[in-house]
Amino acid sequence: MEIKKFEFNPFPENTYIVWDKDTKEGIIIDAGCYYTDEKKSLSGYIQNKGINIKHLLATHLHLDHNFGSPYISKYLNIPLEASQKDEFLLSGMKEQASMFGMQLPDEPIPIGHYIDEGSEFRIGKYTIRTIAVPGHSPGSLVYYSPEAQVAFVGDVLFQGSIGRTDLPGGSYTQLVTGIKEKLFSLPNDTIVFSGHGPETTIGYEKENNPYLT
Repeated sequence: MEIKKFEFNPFPENTYIVWDKDTKEGIIIDAGCYYTDEKKSLSGYIQNKGINIKHLLATHLHLDHNFGSPYISKYLNIPLEASQKDEFLLSGMKEQASMFGMQLPDEPIPIGHYIDEGSEFRIGKYTIRTIAVPGHSPGSLVYYSPEAQVAFVGDVLFQGSIGRTDLPGGSYTQLVTGIKEKLFSLPNDTIVFSGHGPETTIGYEKENNPYLT
């Protein structure tokens, strides 16, 4: 599995392109590109590598993870795929941006395909399984590949930390329970790719994360 991480927008947020190098089939997870040069960087990389993007996936619908969803959806003619439980966040995205003194680069687009616990995607020889771990947002999703032993967790889990739970629909109890029951059941050497910051592993977080030990 090939993985390219971009760090986009003022927050800053991790956007991932994930693909099979043999078939060139791929996905984008959390298109956070905000500035014009960031959009060009993302689309240019896809074009230069010849990646056939099959899905535009969101781990959740907070604005910093979706600034670029309208652009990528139009550029590649593919729908935004996310949990219906986060759909309410789309209507408040403009107001949320204004609270940070920002304007949205494009009008938010609706979810084109609902996904949740148990949804699966194929990119070449890799399976991408969807795990629902609410708490940071009601519809927070994790995308896990058992073959590659990687998990893209959005803002559910970070190196030494967890996602904030004081935003609309958040729940500390839900988040911690979901991480312990669902993510900590994955193999210890599973590499965790978070929505912000560096990579970690399931085993490291089991032993060292102060919110979860």
